[in-house]
Amino acid sequence: MLTPELIKKIRRIEIRTRRLVNNSFAGEYHAIFKGRGMEFDEVRPYQPGDEVRTIDWKVTARTGEPFVKRYVEERELTVILLFDASASGQFGTVNRFKREIAAELAAVLAFSAITNNDKVGLLIFTDRIELFIPPRKGRQHVLRLIRDLLAFQPAGKGTNLKLGLDSINRMLKRRGILFLISDFLAPPESYRPALQITNRRHDVIAVTLNDPREQADWPGIGLVALEDAETGQLQWVDTSNRQWREAYRERVAELHTARNRVFRRTKVDRIDISTDAEYVTPLANFFERRARRLRRRG
Repeated sequence: MLTPELIKKIRRIEIRTRRLVNNSFAGEYHAIFKGRGMEFDEVRPYQPGDEVRTIDWKVTARTGEPFVKRYVEERELTVILLFDASASGQFGTVNRFKREIAAELAAVLAFSAITNNDKVGLLIFTDRIELFIPPRKGRQHVLRLIRDLLAFQPAGKGTNLKLGLDSINRMLKRRGILFLISDFLAPPESYRPALQITNRRHDVIAVTLNDPREQADWPGIGLVALEDAETGQLQWVDTSNRQWREAYRERVAELHTARNRVFRRTKVDRIDISTDAEYVTPLANFFERRARRLRRRG
């Protein structure tokens, strides 16, 4: 249901993200995501400085004047937002829930794509495939994606990153750009093989959603009831127990180390987003890293 509150939220996201896209990100997006190749556009008269190898000898012989072939980038790309809608996304202890900041970041990526005449689609998954919206262009299409990212109520609560990756590999026949948006709390080895295969077929970027309470030290405030959002399991813990706090910190560090190791081995870029900070700087840093890499290759 499109409630007045949801409509206002979508509108706020559109205004904010369109401004960011128009001011900077659309151009940076175009610079780092290349088309599938070059396609013929036209022939035009030769100009000083044109490469000899671009001369169209047939037209030149027929007209008696030198002409060159002009090519343009075959620009149109397909972007898929792969969104992990498991219950842990409905968590946030600072400014916003992880799912809300994910929706706004996805809006920036989607508007950047359509501004560059690319198509955008959405696959929402949990421990099952929840929703697939085929790639299309246009403002209304992007607004629908934002709405579903904010308001879609999944049937499942768990996480199966492998299922999401395997499914998009079956659905998407041509090479695309995949933004895998998740908090990546699942065991890294459970999705590593699928991630490696998918990144060979497509350009995969991992968008990691984080919250300070999931990473930082817990304050010693006594007994606290913690509920696993995905399983519903409730556990009482004594946060004043230093051994528990150290064990928790070590477990989180181990998970992040293993996750980052998987990203390195599969050669997947990542954008780290947190609920206690804006996403503009991490996104800009990602574009800059990509641009530097392309300059080195060029």
